[in-house]
Amino acid sequence: MGNDKTEILDLVREYHRSNASSGFVPGITSVMASGAVLDEEDRVAMVEAALDLRIAAGPSSRKLERALAKYFGLRKAHLTNSGSSANLLALSSLTSPQLEDSRLVPGDEVVTVAAGFPTTVNPILQNGLVPVFTDIEIGTYNPTPERIEQAIGPRTRAIMVAHALGNPYAVEEIAQIADDHGLFLIEDNCDALGSTYNGRLTGTFGDLATESFYPAHHITMGEGGVVLTDNLALARIVESMRDWGRDCWCEPAEDNRCFKRFEHQMGTLPAGYDHKYIFSHVGYNLKSTDVQAALGLQQLTHIDEFGKARRRNWARLREGLDGLPHLILPEATPGSDPSWFGFAITVVPGAPFAPGALIDHLEYSKVATRRFFAGNLTRHPAYEGREFRVSGPLTNSDITTESTFWIGVFPGLTDEMIDYSISTVSEFVTLPH
Repeated sequence: MGNDKTEILDLVREYHRSNASSGFVPGITSVMASGAVLDEEDRVAMVEAALDLRIAAGPSSRKLERALAKYFGLRKAHLTNSGSSANLLALSSLTSPQLEDSRLVPGDEVVTVAAGFPTTVNPILQNGLVPVFTDIEIGTYNPTPERIEQAIGPRTRAIMVAHALGNPYAVEEIAQIADDHGLFLIEDNCDALGSTYNGRLTGTFGDLATESFYPAHHITMGEGGVVLTDNLALARIVESMRDWGRDCWCEPAEDNRCFKRFEHQMGTLPAGYDHKYIFSHVGYNLKSTDVQAALGLQQLTHIDEFGKARRRNWARLREGLDGLPHLILPEATPGSDPSWFGFAITVVPGAPFAPGALIDHLEYSKVATRRFFAGNLTRHPAYEGREFRVSGPLTNSDITTESTFWIGVFPGLTDEMIDYSISTVSEFVTLPH
């Protein structure tokens, strides 16, 4: 079988090469906003895992968890089936009865931002907690430490904020605010894998952090995510909640790794009840599979290369669009080195053209655009009638809703594509309107 597998995998490599994409044709080929960059070894990794019928979490999953923990210099990483699930697990872990007086309970507040992606906020509501929405700054698209501190009230227990489009917020200062007020900090690092603040990787400042490995993100598992922490007690809670709420830590195919499988007594269960079926949390099944993890392991080898490409493409766009009228271009947060997720553009209020007109021009020209995610979440029908608190005016969040969008910088874009994006924006903005 070894030789047969080698032959199959060689054929997979040959298949990959034979399906290489054709060259870029301006106005015909789409300049995508995001996308996975997959080479022949990525394809081979997935096929090999499929040939071995590793259809559930297994050796590749555990290896990737160890590799991610090592990359971040943290003690624990737990793979999930998505970044959204990672956010749900991270926040849900803070409601565990095992945290005793430190646990979050319904009605407690979590400070977040109004402008962003909903799955940073949804876990707050899903756990019966109250989001406290703060505004962001135009240009960095992040909150300031001052805004975060002003939002803290008597019932505030945690802060959960995403690094916007790969651009770190002032996370060291916000972590200090959390510490000063006795709050938990969750870093939603889903858009910022490889970004640094004051020379330190984002995702390492909070009590917990999350990553997404959706195809749009820095590396991909297809679908997938991870919860990261240096706190072993929180890691154990995350693992339990991810794995149905089980109290047992054995892998599904393992039996009695602790040699105490039939020696527990918990709740009102009979003494000696099988520990594999004792549940200490109201949990989920949010695990990933080994096929996904095999791809993630291979993608992880490209993390530095992909980060350099994102920075290079962003810098090329920034230089090429600099000085154009009616546009606010993005800025890195002072002290940060972002591994950019996208290039944000805000049309200045009062410009002679509507933001939608520029977006229409780009889309017609095959330059893909994306809004700044949900813009102001409080304006969406999903949050009508939901309990939340707003700290200060959401002026800039409203501006992003009306006037901000982003275009791609991901590693699959060539210099020719970036230059075409620049010229397409420039020709529209400089036309008489």
